[in-house]
Amino acid sequence: MRGVKVLVTGGSGFLGSSVVPGLVAGGHDVVSADVRDPARPTPGATHVRMDVSERHTVERVVGEHRPEVVVHLASIVTPGKGSDRARERAVDVDGTRHVLDACREHGVRRVVVSSSGAAYGYHADNPVPLTEEHPLRGNVEFAYADHKRQVEEMLAAERERTPGLEQVVLRIGTILGERVDNQITRLWSGRFILRLAGAESPFVLVWDEDVVRVVLAAVTSPVTGVFNVAGEGTVGVPEIARALGRRTLVVPEPLLRGALAVGRRLGLTEYGPEQTVFLAHRPVLDASRLRPLGVEVAPTREVLRRYAEVRRP
Repeated sequence: MRGVKVLVTGGSGFLGSSVVPGLVAGGHDVVSADVRDPARPTPGATHVRMDVSERHTVERVVGEHRPEVVVHLASIVTPGKGSDRARERAVDVDGTRHVLDACREHGVRRVVVSSSGAAYGYHADNPVPLTEEHPLRGNVEFAYADHKRQVEEMLAAERERTPGLEQVVLRIGTILGERVDNQITRLWSGRFILRLAGAESPFVLVWDEDVVRVVLAAVTSPVTGVFNVAGEGTVGVPEIARALGRRTLVVPEPLLRGALAVGRRLGLTEYGPEQTVFLAHRPVLDASRLRPLGVEVAPTREVLRRYAEVRRP
């Protein structure tokens, strides 16, 4: 297939810094847009400053470069110090609105959006596994899950409003890789890995390079729609601990909830008592629909094995 002009939001971020060179290598004309400059600019790509929370900036960049496809990766997955709910919403939700409006205004043909399995929410009554037809409930108490639910509702409304704008929406599971640093990997970095008493806490995992290949395929594939992105199967906390050479620390949920409540009040931790829900009720994704995109992703256990090889002490 001929190369296309692609604008990548969040092009200097974790996924973007791999997606951008992958698109360039595929012969595409790539504009990488981010609020910050890339650590290592990709030769052959055009790098521009763009804050998705600023409507006029998004409008200007899309209008100036006239991409055929927009890959929208800009999001706040792991908030840094000083972040707040308003800023996270401005990027995740308002930023997506600005991107969609600019796509409609300037005749963009396709938009590829990185969503998350978190959009289903962390709920005890989630079906196992979750398919793309199951409702998105998010969790109000978790900004990321709540915002991804709102984004997907916005995308569904846009499909009705602008049927000519093709959409590929990727609900991505827990990403692992050699350079991944997120809320989950931090939980696994100490001597002990926390396990809630009586909770299965199944994880579905996907290797970061596989996610990049899925995004690249979504740019050129004739297929549109919503896709769960995760390796087949699940792993529990005991298996994760064994693979990483750690021990498990089993804690009753009420005890952990109380400790987190006290710790947050005293400023000892950024996490509150709601985190027990995040740990106990992991969304298990069925990613069998990925096959039409023509990309095979490693099973969850293989992802854990790869991660253990690079992280085990």
